[in-house]
Amino acid sequence: MARVLEVEPAGDCPLCPRLAGFRDDWRAAEPGWFNAPVPTFGPKDARLLIVGLAPGLRGANRTGRPFTGDYAGDLLYATLLDFGFATGHYDARPDDGLALQDARIVNAVRCVPPQNKPTTEEIRTCRRFLTPLFTGMPHLRAVVTLGKIAHDSTLAALGARASHLKFGHGVSGDIAGLRVFASYHCSRYNTNTGVLTPAMFRAVFQDVRAFLATPAR
Repeated sequence: MARVLEVEPAGDCPLCPRLAGFRDDWRAAEPGWFNAPVPTFGPKDARLLIVGLAPGLRGANRTGRPFTGDYAGDLLYATLLDFGFATGHYDARPDDGLALQDARIVNAVRCVPPQNKPTTEEIRTCRRFLTPLFTGMPHLRAVVTLGKIAHDSTLAALGARASHLKFGHGVSGDIAGLRVFASYHCSRYNTNTGVLTPAMFRAVFQDVRAFLATPAR
């Protein structure tokens, strides 16, 4: 019998001991927080998948929804709303009524890492949950990668080398039958330093929207 690939990690996933220990520490410190691997958000029949790095400590690790509760979510969800990939109102909490439309969001690493820096082994280990998403989304056509780690892990999950589409903001290319669009991560650090502006971020999703408007091959 073929092995069934897991798409969502268990709430007490033990695969990365360092992350599991960090998670346990925060469960003790903040028992009201989510403090578990953050699940994928959005419909399975979406044509767009957005891949981030990892949950923020006081963002998704607290709220349980990707990019919810920190600045990165403010920019991401505002952009998705503007381009019709979301409806409702984003209020930085999982019960705000916001819904994704034709889009889905996941992190390359599902558990919050110390200093927001997962190790190479943790990224590789968590890829077992990223890889099945691509075959489990029947209408998927486009992927947006937020930052180099998410980009390289996405390419690896698709069976490609990082050299097949070198990371750079605004870069796009076809990998394994999908169009991959790369963006700098929408973190406060990147926007505060001018590495990423809202206009630069919007340009990526404008390209995605234009691509999805073309007929599928």
